[in-house]
Amino acid sequence: MTHIIAEPCIGTKDQACVDVCPVDCIYEGSDQLFIHPDECIDCGACVPACPVEAIFPETEVPDQWKSFIPKSYKFFVENSGVN
Repeated sequence: MTHIIAEPCIGTKDQACVDVCPVDCIYEGSDQLFIHPDECIDCGACVPACPVEAIFPETEVPDQWKSFIPKSYKFFVENSGVN
């Protein structure tokens, strides 16, 4: 399982989550940050570090932000050199 960064990150892109990630699996997109699903070790360190509460375990993403799950996977498909 991975974690998903949802709508509250858009336009914010606060790097606090990047600073605490032990495996450096958080990448910057044009409008938000993304967690690489193959690199995430599901430690959850990023969740409390996010000042806008935008990070969720994939299975716990709120209904209104479920569209961010495929958006996250698509980001890494389109940016396959990112890993």
